[in-house]
Amino acid sequence: MDNRYVIIMAGGVGSRFWPLSRKEKPKQFLDILGKGETLLQQTFRRFREVCHEDNILVVTNAEHKTLVQEQLKIKSENVLAEPFRRNTAPCIAYGTFSILRKNPDAVVAVTPADHLILKEEKFTKVLLKGYEFASKNDALLTLGIKPDRPETGYGYIQADRKKTVDGFESLYKVKTFTEKPDLELARVFLQSGDFYWNSGIFIWNTKAILSAFEKHLPDIYSSFWEGRDLFRTVKEDSFISKTYTVCKSISIDYGIMEKADNVYVMCTDIGWSDLGTWSSLIDHSKRDKKGNVMLQGEIYSYDNSGNLFSIPKGKIAVVQGLKDFIVVETDDVLLIVKREEEQNIKNYLEDVRKGTREKYT
Repeated sequence: MDNRYVIIMAGGVGSRFWPLSRKEKPKQFLDILGKGETLLQQTFRRFREVCHEDNILVVTNAEHKTLVQEQLKIKSENVLAEPFRRNTAPCIAYGTFSILRKNPDAVVAVTPADHLILKEEKFTKVLLKGYEFASKNDALLTLGIKPDRPETGYGYIQADRKKTVDGFESLYKVKTFTEKPDLELARVFLQSGDFYWNSGIFIWNTKAILSAFEKHLPDIYSSFWEGRDLFRTVKEDSFISKTYTVCKSISIDYGIMEKADNVYVMCTDIGWSDLGTWSSLIDHSKRDKKGNVMLQGEIYSYDNSGNLFSIPKGKIAVVQGLKDFIVVETDDVLLIVKREEEQNIKNYLEDVRKGTREKYT
């Protein structure tokens, strides 16, 4: 267990959940499911089952470092503050080099901070198997989620079922990665039985991932390698500020996973969702007889169906005759949008921002 580490990526802005998710307090810091825990706290608790909390690192934006410490009560040295958002590859490089300084033999799981896992006991068992595999193999392991519908909002992983791994059930060599497909292709993927949703959860040992960075993202690798002796010292912050200034923004999927030839997938069903949209939240929330979700507030509902309502506590809303709408009110913003148009929320947010209304974003 001493060699097991976790990097929690908590630097996202959660713009698709605006106006609840704001730049001061993005989605991962909210109890968006009404469970008494924020999404970050849920993620931290789940990984504490397989890893000592001193071995859990959270990488977040500099402005949210204090918020992470308030919610998790972890050591300051375990909260890594990115000066700029540079996507997942630099984020993972930062966490990996910090761990390398402490334990070169570490086996590291990487996870987003804001995903939902319903089958937590099964998830724990999957993680333990993943750590075992990664400790014995210089491989890059990703968790693939068995699809139950032709989803166009996720990337897909094709498993090569002919290339199994002895001693590890449902673990295969990866054949291909595919970005978010259209509906027709998603249906083909579902019918084939060889394709799994890309969960964005990874496990590998430090040697494997650093070799992958050196081969596929040499600029990022060399930038961080140059300061390898500065991590966990008083010089770390200034080094990171300089490094991130020149670091390109690129995802780990595009930069490494889609190019490497030592990628494996562990196929599983853990009740996973990336909670990427309001509609995905509806799928995992309690609904009334007509499919409405009352996320927060007191709603008097008449002849409504398929809606999501959230209003501030202490207010009431009377709503009549809406079908498949998202209605979200905060203290200073009211959003009313059709569910079928929710992909445009990011665009609406940008329009508000351009209108010099920064405080509302």
